[in-house]
This record gives sequence, C-alpha cells and structure tokens, in this order.
Amino acid sequence: MASNKTFRFGPVALTNTLTTNILNPPTAAGGTNAGSSSQYIVVRHIRIVNKTAGAVTCSFWLGASVTNAPGTEVIAQATSVAANSYIDWYGSLRLDAADFLVGGASAGTSLSIEGEGEIGVSG
Repeated sequence: MASNKTFRFGPVALTNTLTTNILNPPTAAGGTNAGSSSQYIVVRHIRIVNKTAGAVTCSFWLGASVTNAPGTEVIAQATSVAANSYIDWYGSLRLDAADFLVGGASAGTSLSIEGEGEIGVSG
C-alpha cells in the first residue's frame, strides 16, 4: 500500500434519510487504449459528532447506492451519540467502486460525520 494516498472526507451533516449515500470511491475512465482502473478506499477512522442537547442515533450500511438492505449493516446500527458529544470508530473498511457507505441519523442535521483513510488504484 505504499502508493496509497491519505484522504479525509467530511464533515458532512447526516440527514434523517437512512438511505443517503455518504461515501463511494471514484471510478476512472480512460481514452482509447488508455483505460485506467477504478479506485478503492480503505476507511481507517470515522467520527460522528452530536451538536445538539439531546441524544441522537445513527446507522450505516455497506452496499449499493441508496440501499440499506438487511445483512449489510456496518459501523453503527441505531447507535446513540450522547448530547454534545461524539463517537469514534477505528478499523479497516475497504470500499471498492461498486460499494457505497449509506446511512443517516434519527434527527436531520443533528449529527455530522467525518473520516480518514487511504485511497488507491484497484489495478
């Protein structure tokens, strides 16, 4: 992974639509005989911040665009973020070009999400 580059996404306010696309790697296209590979992301850290005076929950799925199918839950499911506080997730979650991190909050724009990781070329 020496050729991967670090990246940051967000902060972005989470909506109360639980099928919102939050993160997806870019795809790549090339010219004649010069096609290039799609990219992938390895998420290493996510922070979810609650800016309100009450607890708010968040949920996330990994799968197709605007889809939160059963069995694709990741990171948090109806996980409570305390008032005026935050939660951190650390791990190694790979997203390929067809993968979307999808999710939202129980109350619109009460939580924001921000994360860091690496981005690379699929080859």
